[in-house]
Amino acid sequence: MITWKKLTQKERQQRIEKALEENVNFAHDASLGYPASKLDNKVFNSDAPFLKDAPTLQTYVANPNHIGCHTIGSSEKAFSGTQEMEREVLKVLAVDIFKAEADSYDGYIAPGGTEANIQAIWMYRNYFMNHFQAKPDEIAIIASEDTHYSIPKAANLLLLDRYSVPVHFDTRELDNAALENLLVSAKTNGKKYFIVVSNMGTTMFGAIDNPDDYISLLEKHQLEYQLHIDAAYGGFVYPFSNKDSVINFENPKISSITIDAHKMLQAPYGTGVFICRKGLIENVLTKEAEYVEGMDLTLCGSRSGANAVAVWMILFTYGPFGWCEKIRVLQMRTDWLCEQFDAMNIKYFRDPNMNIVTVEAKYIPHVLEAKYDLVPQKHDETNEWYKIVIMDHVEVDHLSTFIADLKSTLHAEKRTAPQV
Repeated sequence: MITWKKLTQKERQQRIEKALEENVNFAHDASLGYPASKLDNKVFNSDAPFLKDAPTLQTYVANPNHIGCHTIGSSEKAFSGTQEMEREVLKVLAVDIFKAEADSYDGYIAPGGTEANIQAIWMYRNYFMNHFQAKPDEIAIIASEDTHYSIPKAANLLLLDRYSVPVHFDTRELDNAALENLLVSAKTNGKKYFIVVSNMGTTMFGAIDNPDDYISLLEKHQLEYQLHIDAAYGGFVYPFSNKDSVINFENPKISSITIDAHKMLQAPYGTGVFICRKGLIENVLTKEAEYVEGMDLTLCGSRSGANAVAVWMILFTYGPFGWCEKIRVLQMRTDWLCEQFDAMNIKYFRDPNMNIVTVEAKYIPHVLEAKYDLVPQKHDETNEWYKIVIMDHVEVDHLSTFIADLKSTLHAEKRTAPQV
């Protein structure tokens, strides 16, 4: 690890206080030109005694604006202190976790994984248009049928056609024959450039796509492409549970990654991450943002610097070994649940390196769906799956109670079933 380490509470507090001192202080500085201020003191008391020992909350009250992208060019100098902390976060994620070379990446803390995915597709659409003079109807998005809804949302916003790749029901692996047929069909229909989204942990199943499935077939048919990894859920799990993972920037075919900090990392909601290789993000430069110091290369524009500090706080509270230990505990709980399902001959899907277990709907009575807040694949009578996510608050006691209820319910159903 180059940057990531565990810091004491005192070290973390001192680092955040130093950053805030380097930012503009709206309470004392004569800052006349900014359409912003600290949070309203009549509503959010900045003198509350508890804030002295709560540096992350101090940052929320100070209200830094991290508009722009701080890994490239200059940035608004008023918030230079917390911008540097955002760069530290991105370095941990890009270099220490996803194995990029130092200074080989750009990125920012986005308001969520949905925006980060749209940012990637926007960037690649413009890349093809800028470098290949591609027309929008020559560009297509391709992703599995299990892909997050942010991808069809991006297709709709950016007026791009999207091809959905079928997956096998039991394994959730890409159907490579169907993928090849889609590529041939798309090529026949005039598609020349492909934005590929490969999943590191699908929303419903936690399934891991193999990027090589896409790469091999796209290159077989000599198609131009850019490859994005949607690791919104799996980004803080899979690289730690699978030490042999090759889904990272060591693979030269992978150009960008999305991660959500408000899922596994338990950062406040509205905290995603977008990381890409150098030389790409310039394709979404908004030249009209002339009053912004530096370049606005993000979809959202203004964004909360406090969210970046919150991610920094979490990462440097745990350190790499503490985070690995946390993931191991969740894996053990997930293993235990799967062992219970195996003993009951209940069919489910689970990638062995993930903490999502998705059970075939026929095994889950509706009464337990409501009692345990299980999430269906579809909210109608066609639903085929329910997912269970082993997050930090889900302990074995909770799982044990669920299994006991499931056993008694299924047993009662068998007793009352009509004799044939």
